[in-house]
Amino acid sequence: MARPFSKREAFTRADRRRLARALDATPVARVYRRLAAVLAVAEGEPLVAVARRARVDRTTVRRWVDRYLAARDPNAVADDARRGRPRLRLLTDRRLRQVLGTDPRARGYHAATWTAPLLAAYCAEHLHCAVSPRTLRRRLHALGYRWKRPRYRYAHRATHLAQKKGLSAVA
Repeated sequence: MARPFSKREAFTRADRRRLARALDATPVARVYRRLAAVLAVAEGEPLVAVARRARVDRTTVRRWVDRYLAARDPNAVADDARRGRPRLRLLTDRRLRQVLGTDPRARGYHAATWTAPLLAAYCAEHLHCAVSPRTLRRRLHALGYRWKRPRYRYAHRATHLAQKKGLSAVA
């Protein structure tokens, strides 16, 4: 049989009540699992058995217990705020509109219109932020842009066009 946690004496009756109240009140599953593990250790269960039941390593349970005992606060076992995926600070909506307002040929490309892959390549090369074409499509859709094929029109109508089409010269 495994040896019980040596800091069991460090838990008081008030700690056990505090942990039980926090366990009843928490809606977050991850925090619930941690509080249940700390409460089980506080009630004298062996650390190895608690870790096995929580499906984590025993050092993880020991860290949770140490975090609780350092603060005597059930909120200490909750996760800290995480940053998540870094935001694309270089690719703001203003800068994206500015790039889309210019002709790709003016920026050195051989295309007459911007496409999502071309825009992604431009952002990676000139703005130093890697962004997928799919993300660009979503962002542009949120900004109100729509992807359409360009309609080519002649700037000046040829005077002899009616003769070629077989229409009257009046048309």
